[in-house]
Amino acid sequence: MTITSQPTLGFGMQLPIQSRSKLYREPWEDGAGRDELAAIAQAADRAGFSYIAVCDHVAIPRDKAETMQTAWYDTVATLGWLAALTTEVRLLSHVFIPAYRHPLVTAKSFMTLDHLSGGRAILGVGAGHVEGEFDVLGIPFAERGRITDDAVDVIRAAFDNEYPDIDTDRYSVHDVGLSPRPTQAHLPIWVGGSSRPALRRAAERGDGWLPQGPPPEGMESAIKFLVERRAELGRTQPFDIGGFAMPMYIGTPDWELGPHAVSGSPDQLAEQLRQYGAVGASHLQVRLRSRSANELVDQIGVFGAEVIPLTR
Repeated sequence: MTITSQPTLGFGMQLPIQSRSKLYREPWEDGAGRDELAAIAQAADRAGFSYIAVCDHVAIPRDKAETMQTAWYDTVATLGWLAALTTEVRLLSHVFIPAYRHPLVTAKSFMTLDHLSGGRAILGVGAGHVEGEFDVLGIPFAERGRITDDAVDVIRAAFDNEYPDIDTDRYSVHDVGLSPRPTQAHLPIWVGGSSRPALRRAAERGDGWLPQGPPPEGMESAIKFLVERRAELGRTQPFDIGGFAMPMYIGTPDWELGPHAVSGSPDQLAEQLRQYGAVGASHLQVRLRSRSANELVDQIGVFGAEVIPLTR
């Protein structure tokens, strides 16, 4: 299954529980764990979601912990566990910070994930934003963009060749082999971020783009830049463009959904979601509001059965 082969919008979700920033987590998540996470991932798999996603932080600085909290599940360990619990849904890192590891370590992890999952891995990468986390890991925060560019180049070389042969400003890789090889002929790398450097990185090095927050110039201008920059470079390969849907609840809630959230019938929500495809997005990340894991599982089921078909 590949998102680029879908005739219309694909849908994914960043899983709850595995990260618990107070900026977006639901209150019930603080008391939830592996059983609830498994049930939600399996519900997304049954519902026909294109991907489920796990994000990446290693160590949260104390001055950030009040908002971000410290519960951030390890990305690769969690995606590997989820691979064994699901059968169809793609397994995305949204996003992995390659500057935190040697790129061969990242390549080995995601090649293994792809091999064991039967070709369902997507490496989503980002430059990172928590300076104190870079400091404790001994990585220069001011150089994170250049490190990310170099790392992506090495990872791509390792994905494509058992014996990668590449020199960058930071890395020199020769005469070493990496297996198991990925199941996919071309394991995709999606680049996250909404800044101009992130857009440039996506256009020049990525197989797709994952916006993180609205781009300053707006979605249409950002997509136009991606298309034009790729054309300048002669990059004609398939390219996936992501988007974020508004938080939503299917039906008529008897509780306050909070700012920016919408509710309505499957018809009403599908109509709003189709508008994202009209500006060029090929897949959308959805966030379904809920008061419990069981309610989220129910919402996912309704979304798959009654909303997704109406977007096609």
